[in-house]
Amino acid sequence: MVKNTKTMHTVIAYLTLFFTALSMQGQNTIDVSITGFSSNNGIAMVGLYDSEENFLEKMLLGKQSEIANGAAKVVFSDIPEGVYAIGVFHDKDNNGKLNMVMGLYPSEDVGASNNAPARFGPPKWEDAKFEIKDKEHMVQKIILN
Repeated sequence: MVKNTKTMHTVIAYLTLFFTALSMQGQNTIDVSITGFSSNNGIAMVGLYDSEENFLEKMLLGKQSEIANGAAKVVFSDIPEGVYAIGVFHDKDNNGKLNMVMGLYPSEDVGASNNAPARFGPPKWEDAKFEIKDKEHMVQKIILN
């Protein structure tokens, strides 16, 4: 009985390793290159979103980067296959939030994946979304406006 229990634990351990390795196979990387900052002051705030409902509201992952020579870069690694969008803003005053003028439009530079336009409001999920799969290494070049 003891021998069978040890064998069973060994089998479970191997199966766990096997399935973990399989789940890690489909991981992807997204390099985000941002230009168009009006100054090197503050930081770039970058959010990765995984649904239209969450877009620009609730990030799946968030990163920040220093700005040098009007540009910044972040990398999202080990991203599962799926559909995503990216939102960026220039946090000039380092307060961690996008400043708005009278609550209507941003007073700090903003941008989105695919350089989705912000016409009469924020960019649309449909314009900003992209798919990543098959261990892809994607580059998103975003120009702030």
